[in-house]
Amino acid sequence: MKNEHSTLEVVLEGLMKRYSERVPDVKKITRAMISGGIIGDAAEIENDHVAFRTMGVEHLGIRSFEKIFLALGYRKMDYFYFGGKKLDAYWFAPPEPHFPRIFISELRVNDLSETAREIILSYTREVTADPVDQLDLTDGEAIDRFLHQPLWRTPQWADYATLLKESEYAAWVIYNRYYLNHYTISVHNLKDGYNTIPEFNAFLEKTGIRLNDSGGKIKISPDGGLLQSSTVAEMIDARFADGDVHTISGSYVEFAERKVLPQFAHLEPAEIRREHRRDGFETGNADKIFESTFTSQTARVK
Repeated sequence: MKNEHSTLEVVLEGLMKRYSERVPDVKKITRAMISGGIIGDAAEIENDHVAFRTMGVEHLGIRSFEKIFLALGYRKMDYFYFGGKKLDAYWFAPPEPHFPRIFISELRVNDLSETAREIILSYTREVTADPVDQLDLTDGEAIDRFLHQPLWRTPQWADYATLLKESEYAAWVIYNRYYLNHYTISVHNLKDGYNTIPEFNAFLEKTGIRLNDSGGKIKISPDGGLLQSSTVAEMIDARFADGDVHTISGSYVEFAERKVLPQFAHLEPAEIRREHRRDGFETGNADKIFESTFTSQTARVK
């Protein structure tokens, strides 16, 4: 168990290092939180969850990807279906409360048009066996390298553009592969004045951060226990196989507020732990958070 935890720490550290280098908003938000006196240093930020996107094809998808985190002590939890976006997803509970939850989604490739399906398969057919089965899942550095290496060749711009018209999720994955899609700041554990999503959103916008407004800037679960918001994805210069460079959606940052469950409402603030708060995820919230990488958000006038 101890070895699993140390391996997991290496994996998460590697993920966050590359992700924060690729998503300038991560450091921008952290610096603003420190200069604003909300936190003393970055280590005080609790990571609510991280999310990955996958392709639902042979040898890949959730069935493959989940093996990494199941081996590191995570437990598979609730299933989610996103009909309009043609996605399946599960979330995974961490082995210890200080580790983030994991949210893994996959594109239902067989539900796409024949044209889109054939484009995707022309790349993913290069993966002829489950690549996770070749990994030493006790080696954190090997897992980290795997999560940042291409599984198929760099796409042609024409293929990316065709996918983008039908499924922006498909286009994102065909170029970005397993790059960390987002990490999530637990807002409820911040100091008073910043520990609700409305308050933290106001702070973010004052800092110059653009928020995803699909379904409203604040996404609220039907039970009112989970409030979420997110930045608009960073735009990255992507070089395609034909040599063309185009600006496309990269990754983003999410924010979550988990309310104390009614049965624990009597607890003093100092007594409240993760298990006392609303857990899990919400389909309606997640459906709109996905759109942080969509052109409906990234093409908005600043």
